[in-house]
Order: sequence, then structure tokens, then C-alpha cells
Amino acid sequence: MTEAVIVSAARSPIGRAHKGSLKDVRADDMLVQTIQAALSAVPGLDPRLIEDIMVGCAQPAGEQGYNLGRIAALQLGLDSVPGTTVQRYCSSSLQTMRMAMHAIRAGEGSVFIAGGVEAVSRFGLGKSDGMPDTRNPLHLAAMDRTLAHSQDPDAKWEDPRVRGELPDIYIGMGETAENVAEMRSVSRQAQDEWAALSHNRAEQARLRGFWTRDITPLTLSDGTVVDADDGPRPGVTAEGISEMQPVFRPHGTVTAANCCSLNDGAAALVIMSDTKAKELGLTPLAKIVSTGLSALSPEIMGLGPVEAVKRALSLANMSVSDIDIMEINEAFAAQVMPSIDDIGIDPERVNVNGGAIALGHPFGMTGARIATTAIHALQERDETFAVETMCVAGGQGMALILERLS
Repeated sequence: MTEAVIVSAARSPIGRAHKGSLKDVRADDMLVQTIQAALSAVPGLDPRLIEDIMVGCAQPAGEQGYNLGRIAALQLGLDSVPGTTVQRYCSSSLQTMRMAMHAIRAGEGSVFIAGGVEAVSRFGLGKSDGMPDTRNPLHLAAMDRTLAHSQDPDAKWEDPRVRGELPDIYIGMGETAENVAEMRSVSRQAQDEWAALSHNRAEQARLRGFWTRDITPLTLSDGTVVDADDGPRPGVTAEGISEMQPVFRPHGTVTAANCCSLNDGAAALVIMSDTKAKELGLTPLAKIVSTGLSALSPEIMGLGPVEAVKRALSLANMSVSDIDIMEINEAFAAQVMPSIDDIGIDPERVNVNGGAIALGHPFGMTGARIATTAIHALQERDETFAVETMCVAGGQGMALILERLS
């Protein structure tokens, strides 16, 4: 069977939304620079051979509305290359990688760009914020129950279908984290300890030069070069962040310190068939082994990685013991730890260079960013298999297994 291989990967620095280094950069400009960087690593490839530019974006409206994939093709001067934009919220760019793999295995193309972008800072700068209005009256009761639940210090999450109700598909992500924390008894201290570990690992990676390998600098319109993430902070301790107040519930455990921030960033990968890579004399970085999807109640969406990982492992005829490192997107510490427990992987092999709590989570970018980081982590550690996985708004999970080839 023809395999899908990654021959180059590039990701921008991650900026803090509204106040960070990329707050004035348009999504399409970030995306185009990142795709150019990915293509520059494959000089033997004629870009006109690209079958499709597939871009993940979680909030495709305003400046990042219409079809970013096709916009990028045109800004790159590739009039004959099609493009599309994909929305699976947090896993939007991971979905583009899955689509490239499927097309290659089906024999419907041999060269693709997969990636994603999110410019949260720029969202809503126009006459309207572009937010969808999809709140079906059928869900109003569930929304009211969520609001009441969030004000009750003694409330514990239970499946709404037990009461004959619909789950709240529009529930805020922070509320879902609080539900998981209640359901799985994840303490505030445990969450703060994981958050501190994420920052500590990211800082250790910086000190040994790992992020220089991972990050492709962006040049701003004024000539400024941004070459580092805004997010990781040195010296973070669980004790130091323990005084921060809950954000989502008065008596909750989720704070601004033990969840990801809002961010800007872009990432892109050149994915092609192994036969095309051989024809071009390229040594692939990694092979996409398998992917997995899952779904569960939106109210506990943070546990989505569990079944997604199990599905990906099953399709690859692998077990978790075969995996060298796992990258779990740290939307919230509250959901990462029970996911690790249920997957059954050693926490020492999870997010070895820190995760989104330290680095940030530009929604549409994250899937491709994690793949880039996982490849570089495997190279640095001289290891072979990585899983990346994430929870997804609306009650989903997604996972992808990578095998390092060089």
C-alpha cells in the first residue's frame, strides 16, 4: 500500500492573543509565510505538483473567513493549485493531515500541503464578530442547567440523558473541564502541579535549544522577526500559582494558570506518497501510521483523547507500550491527567517538552504544530513512535500515530 509521509514541517512562533508578538498579523499572512518555509525545505519539489492546500481553522470568519486554503495558494502565486478550509475545531489541522493520508492511500494524489492557522487577536475586528448563531431552542434547557450547575458548589456532573435531557452542545470549554474535574476527582493541586510541569519542561527545552529546531521565525510587516513563543514562563511552581482564582465557577478548580491561553499561530506540513518522495530523492521525516476519532458527551469533551487513541492504536495493530512519546493537547490540566490514566501511558512520556498550557493553543494550528513538535522530539530522543491526540469542542477526540523515518 502506498504510504503517506511527511517530508517537511514548519510552525510559527505562538503569540498570546490580543497582547502578544503576533497580535497585528493577519491569519493569511502567517499562513503563507509558514507554507513557504515548509516548501523551502523541499527544493526539489515543483509547487505546481501540489494536489491541494488543506488548511484547518476553527473560527473561519472575518479576516480568516472564506477559504484560507485557496487564498494561500493565490498569495503563493500558485493559481493552478486548489485549496480548502477545514473546521473540526481544536483538531482542524489534524484533520487536514488525515485527509492527505486518505487521499494518498486512495491513489487520488501524491503531494499535499496540510496545516492550520488561528489569529484569535484579529477575530472580530470587522463590523460583526462573525460568531455563528446556532443555538437551537431544543438546547436552551441544557444551557440553563449548565448555568445553574456552575453556581452550585455541591453539584456533581452526571449524564444529562439519565434525566431525559439533551447534553449542552454549546457548553463553554471551561465548564467541561470543571465537569471532568468533578467526575474524576482531579484536585486543584494536581492541576496546578501539571501546569507547572508543562512550563518547567518547556523552559528546559528552551535552554537546550529544542525550540530553535521547532520554530520557524515570522517576519512582521515592519521587518521585526519573531522567533520564540510568547508563552512559556521560567520558574513556575505549583505553589506560585495556587493563589489564582477559579475562572469558570466560583467554587471551581480551573484557573487561567492550569489551562491553555488564547493564541495566534500557523503551521504547515508537506505530505506526499512514499513513492513520490523516493522519486524526488527525498528522505521523509515521518510516516502517518493511523488516525482515530471518537465522540462523547460535549459536557465531558476533555476525555475525548481516550477512545481516539485506542482506535488509532487498534487500526495500527499496536499497543500503548509501543509508543515512545505522546503529545496530548493541554486544553486543561483537568482533562489531561485522567486521559493519561485511561490511556495507560507513563506520564513521563507525555508532553516531554511541555504542552499547550505553556506554549499556547491557536485552535486551527494546534494539530499541525503538535505533529511538528512530535517529529522533532523523536529526532532529539532517537525514538520511533509518537501519538498526538486532543479533545475537541462539541464532544470529540482525535489521535494520529507517527513513525519517525529520519
